[in-house]
Amino acid sequence: MKTLLNIIWLLFGGLWLALGYFLAGVVCCVLIVTIPWGLASFRIASYALWPFGRMVVDKPGGSGIFALLGNVVWLLVAGIWIAIAHVVTAFAMAITIVGIPLAIANLKLIPISLMPLGKQIVPSHSRYVIAYSPSRH
Repeated sequence: MKTLLNIIWLLFGGLWLALGYFLAGVVCCVLIVTIPWGLASFRIASYALWPFGRMVVDKPGGSGIFALLGNVVWLLVAGIWIAIAHVVTAFAMAITIVGIPLAIANLKLIPISLMPLGKQIVPSHSRYVIAYSPSRH
C-alpha cells in the first residue's frame, strides 16, 4: 500500500516538490556558509520524493546550539513560506477522497520544512524509531 501511495504522490506533486527542494539545495550549496541548509534541502527532497513509510526524527544526542540558530534563520527566511505552501497544497489535495492521504503526507512535511537542521529521516518501521522516538524520553 505504501508503494502505491508513493507512486500516486510522485505523480500528483511529489516529483515537482522534490525538484524544488533539490534546486534550493543546489542554490544553498553555492556559498560555503549556507551548505548546512543545502544539505537539509537535499534531505527534505528525498523525503518529499517518497514520504510514505518514512518519518522524521531528531538526531540522537541533540542537535546543538548551531542547529538551533540555523533553524531560526531558516524559519525566518524560508521556513514560514514553505510551510504555508504545504498547507495550501494540502487543502487542495484534500478536496477528493483519494487526495486525503496525499494531503496528510503534505502536512507531514511541515515540521521538517520549518526546522530542518538536527533532523533525520528513517523508515517508520525501524528499531531506531522505537529507541529514539520523543514519546520514549
